[in-house]
Amino acid sequence: MTNHIRWGVLGASNFAKTTMAPAINEARRGVLATVASRHTEKAAPFAELAPGLRVHNSYEALLADPKIDAIYIPLPNALHVEWSLKAAEAGKAVLCEKPIALTEADFDRLIAARDRHGHLIAEAFMPVHHPQWTKTRDLIAEGAIGDLHHVTGVFTYGLSDPANVRNSADLAGGALRDVGVYPIGTFRFATGLEPEVTDAEMIREAGVDASTWISAQVGAVRLRFHVSMRASRRQEMVFEGTQGHIRLPAPFNAGNHAEAQVQLWRDGREDRIFRFPKDRQYVAQVEAFNATLLDGAPYACPLEFSRGTQAMIDAVFEVVS
Repeated sequence: MTNHIRWGVLGASNFAKTTMAPAINEARRGVLATVASRHTEKAAPFAELAPGLRVHNSYEALLADPKIDAIYIPLPNALHVEWSLKAAEAGKAVLCEKPIALTEADFDRLIAARDRHGHLIAEAFMPVHHPQWTKTRDLIAEGAIGDLHHVTGVFTYGLSDPANVRNSADLAGGALRDVGVYPIGTFRFATGLEPEVTDAEMIREAGVDASTWISAQVGAVRLRFHVSMRASRRQEMVFEGTQGHIRLPAPFNAGNHAEAQVQLWRDGREDRIFRFPKDRQYVAQVEAFNATLLDGAPYACPLEFSRGTQAMIDAVFEVVS
């Protein structure tokens, strides 16, 4: 491996084009080297980002490319496990969009492949790389709000287009898999706690969950999350303690939804606001991945962490069934 990571993008999705390919290109110690698309005209915008970009007209050709160290996978959810495993078998490190797997059993397959081949495989869960979440974790650990006892999380947006992959049951769409991972995963990251689902409600449309409400508990801490693809655009996480609360107004799409802030309240008054106006979590995610490959640095979101989030998602589906 060279002193920088040569990245390939497996699939010319719109999100890869607008967000992740630019992040890969901007990240330190990495370079966007190639993209694979079965429709080569879709690769043209990627070439504008990286002059000299190589284009493959099949996914298999990208996997066989000896000049690639890591592969980013933005395919529909139902294809994530298949192509993550194929990439690992081809000797590549893998950063796959969430959810990288759809069941705990699939996570076990991915963990086994990672350990067998010795290459990093990870889910692209970008919030844990943003400093607002390490600040939140530190404040909770320091007892800044006393004993934690209640947490609420919301991630909603409007998406009714039946042609969108998120509305496809065959491609494993739905609000829970698309955005439910965010309140669940960030709670687990910030607290180190593993809650159990106690109740859930789900509204289904055309075979996918359009809206889901989750109740969970761990010890004395109660949680209530709401995720939806049929509501107005909203994001928020609130951690309530015996001496105050922490509010994050842009917990997941920091910078895009609103300015990243960690608002600390005590005794009913705003105590401090920690602002993060310039931090870019997608670039930070790629830089963390590069550092793990080049330096052996611990990765903030290993498969074992993502598996814990999937366990909660599996539990929600079990409760509503």
